[in-house]
Amino acid sequence: MTPEFSRPLRLDQIGAGDHKQSIEADKAERAALARRFELISVDRIHADYAVRRDAAGVLATGRLTGAVVQACVATGAPVPATIDEPFTLRFLPEPGDDAPEEVELGEADCDTMFYTGSAIDLGEAAAETLALALDPFPRARGADAALRDAGVVGEEEAQPLSGLAAALKEKLGK
Repeated sequence: MTPEFSRPLRLDQIGAGDHKQSIEADKAERAALARRFELISVDRIHADYAVRRDAAGVLATGRLTGAVVQACVATGAPVPATIDEPFTLRFLPEPGDDAPEEVELGEADCDTMFYTGSAIDLGEAAAETLALALDPFPRARGADAALRDAGVVGEEEAQPLSGLAAALKEKLGK
């Protein structure tokens, strides 16, 4: 399956030094990304890359910028957001069939992407970086009031369980 925003870079195009490349999603790609990530819209997504080979694979550094509109988690109202995210990604060949089923990842492995064939996909890398940069719980103005009206108690208003247990014990007279 080809990703919505695919910008393959052939490995044989990456020389000894940094290979600079900028990518930007067009209108149809942005609409497809909005559907994929359940956003109201993706208004802009742009990434600047410096890609180079290293001993383990391919290292890509750069910056992702963009503008999206998310839905408020409480009201569904539009919440505009801007993205300005530096990144460092390591592209490694997809492990073969003889690779262990479970692999422990260290902190340095969290930004690792696997590829098959003779190219890496800078567009898919940008899309995944965008997804990680999104606010997981966007809130519009008035969201707290809407939640309160729906009976949702805020963290600062909730009593700790030990307080509830103490009140129950007092009522039971024990």
